Amino acid sequence: MNETVLQRPIGMAAPRAAVVVPRKRSGSTARSYLLLALLVVAGYLLRTQQFINPEEGVGYWLGIVGGVMMLSLLIYPLRKRIRLLHVLGPTKHWFHIHMVFGLVGPLLILYHCNFTIGSINSRVALYCMLLVAGSGIIGKHFYARIHRGLYGQKTSLKELQQELSESVTQSRGLAKLMPTVVEKMTKMSDEMQGCRITETLGVRRSLRWTFTHWFTQVYLLLLARRELRAAAAGSPRVAADYRKLLRSASRYIRNYVNLVGRVAQFSFYERLFALWHVLHLPIFFMMIISAVFHVLAVHMY
Repeated sequence: MNETVLQRPIGMAAPRAAVVVPRKRSGSTARSYLLLALLVVAGYLLRTQQFINPEEGVGYWLGIVGGVMMLSLLIYPLRKRIRLLHVLGPTKHWFHIHMVFGLVGPLLILYHCNFTIGSINSRVALYCMLLVAGSGIIGKHFYARIHRGLYGQKTSLKELQQELSESVTQSRGLAKLMPTVVEKMTKMSDEMQGCRITETLGVRRSLRWTFTHWFTQVYLLLLARRELRAAAAGSPRVAADYRKLLRSASRYIRNYVNLVGRVAQFSFYERLFALWHVLHLPIFFMMIISAVFHVLAVHMY
């Protein structure tokens, strides 16, 4: 077994790792949600201290700023659809502002009302706002599953399938050492090509993969370990690089399984995102209308 064969899996393990599952911002997103949750809990626990009066001072301006933030959420969808608004800057910047304002705005409104429920009009506005914020968090997850990260372009099932096929062909080094593992991967890649006419995979296959992908990954890792041990028993060079080869193969398998997961779930998340749009927009406009009536009622009466 020559040196090229041994080195290829090590060099091959990293290809398209950045494409498989973009999670660069997952840590910062979790910290942001944690900070937001702590601020909500703190405000709720301190609500009886009456530090904030919604009718004057800081409480009043918190409501103004929070309301303006929620109203400015309209800029992002308008920026995408109206050509004249392209002068406002790149869409991804407005998308980032859209997400931040969609979380900070409701937080300021909650502090504005001191976590208490007032008139019927203010209740409707508050409930719609909370529904919009919660819906936005869910929609963000759907969005990330069908785009290359939160700020990347929308991908397609065909592109993901092409990446999956290329990922298998790049495992030539593994085929020399672990032929059974590569055979399983090739079969899995063929199954993920879906219907050639509709270019979809179907909800059933997506759900099945959702509940079985972890077991598939464990199975492939155990199979790779077994085949590598057999190869090491017959080659001193493989035995000397066994740990390095095992780490390389394990990393490749995890990346491959993640990519298969994206392919399998793409059609499912695409449908969920379309349905989410249908439900999210009416709630958003209901929030805007109820908020306008709330402001008019407060200042006129």
